[in-house]
Amino acid sequence: MSTMERLRTSSLFSVSTLLQLITAAGLAVDARIHLRLAPAYDGISGGTITQGGLFRVEAVLAIIAALAILVSRRAVVALFALAVSGGGLVPLLAYRYYDIGAIGPLPSMYEPSWYPDKTHTCIAQAIAAVAALILVVVAVLKARRSPAAAR
Repeated sequence: MSTMERLRTSSLFSVSTLLQLITAAGLAVDARIHLRLAPAYDGISGGTITQGGLFRVEAVLAIIAALAILVSRRAVVALFALAVSGGGLVPLLAYRYYDIGAIGPLPSMYEPSWYPDKTHTCIAQAIAAVAALILVVVAVLKARRSPAAAR
């Protein structure tokens, strides 16, 4: 292996590790805030599930994704982390700006204001989503470059 290949591989390793840590940290902040806020949102119900229950589901998924991204460099794990962080961010922003109302068993979660916890989780989810997206792209590009890795 040439010196240039070693440098590229080692820098890619460190960038990937940094992206994994950033993704995990964003997901951890997301989980912590959702777990802390869940009891306050237990009264908001649209049928079969409360908003507090949804917050707990988001928190558990974020914890699983954070742990998984720390132990695996697989694209599917990064894709899961992206789905969890983006899957929390999109409804947060949608329900901030639009009164969508209740959807099936989901309660109406319209909340047209910003407050510190909401802002922090929005930022954490966005950072985690971007880092996870970069990890997915890097994994796909890496698989395309090395045909042996795709088998």
